[in-house]
Amino acid sequence: MSKAVKINTEENQTTPPEVSKIEVQTTIRQDWTVAEVAALFDLPFADLMYRAQTVHRENFDPNTVQISTLLSIKTGGCAEDCGYCPQSAHHPSAVKAEPLMKLDAVLVEAQQAKDGGASRFCMGAAWRNLKDRDLEKVADMVTGVKDLGLETCVTLGMLESHQAERLKEAGLDYYNHNLDTSPEFYSDVISTRTYEDRLDTLSHVRDAGINVCSGGIVGMGEGRTGRAGMLVGLANLPTQPESVPINLLVQVEGTPLMGSRPLDPFEFVRTVAVARLMMPKSYVRLSAGREEMSDELQSMCFLAGANSLFAGDKLLTTDNPSTDHDQYLFSRLGISHTVKVKN
Repeated sequence: MSKAVKINTEENQTTPPEVSKIEVQTTIRQDWTVAEVAALFDLPFADLMYRAQTVHRENFDPNTVQISTLLSIKTGGCAEDCGYCPQSAHHPSAVKAEPLMKLDAVLVEAQQAKDGGASRFCMGAAWRNLKDRDLEKVADMVTGVKDLGLETCVTLGMLESHQAERLKEAGLDYYNHNLDTSPEFYSDVISTRTYEDRLDTLSHVRDAGINVCSGGIVGMGEGRTGRAGMLVGLANLPTQPESVPINLLVQVEGTPLMGSRPLDPFEFVRTVAVARLMMPKSYVRLSAGREEMSDELQSMCFLAGANSLFAGDKLLTTDNPSTDHDQYLFSRLGISHTVKVKN
């Protein structure tokens, strides 16, 4: 039987009528509708935060966060035309293409990440899809990082089934492949890869027994309906992602989305809170855009149910708060970070 915490909203006259019928789910649902999620977004801020924090406490320690570190192992020259990405070869802002990093250099970075408190080490390559010629090199990186006692994650673009199986064999714990936005808004951002292509890769990852890390980007002009649609796409997957990164658009000169209207900070917090309500068992991660967020905004995100973040001075090619700054914020909030050591 589905367990739910019922919260009385009938006395609050500002609550939309359709929302008063919605129970706060603490078990997993995969039948969300965009209209239903939009109604959650429309809740008064305090009510939404209360619901999200209630669900968060049912499933997680509210005073811990999981820390991951993301390293770019192959930078620049990507064949995709994602409107937000400075690594795309299609944009004037294109980051200079660099070769795949050597194994020893990657392992040095992984050890430093572990020493800094990370429990998961993520490796990203600016590829449209993984080529078989690079598969064994990446597999060796995965095995090497795993041997250091870290959880492993990679994001390499589209995957074929045999590639996912080889990465699983190498010791891969997580594969990141974001849906980015709603199906309806997707073509406004990317034309070189379809939304269905992304779903196919996630299916290959699941079939191989690898955990899924999948989220999206907000602040690209998608509107609240687009944000609701993105979360519906994630929550209604056959199995909900174990990790859900929520990225705030980082505007980079020379990318098509430079000059987009900045997202209201409260709307970002609402997105985190609704993600927590819809995916109660998932880690919700603060990802790109933290460099532009105040400590107060990040704190509200933790209150809304975020319990994971990317640490380190760089997030692929964009700036990120320093590890020392993160640790200072944690100490002010009484937050500890989880360390999952696997031998």
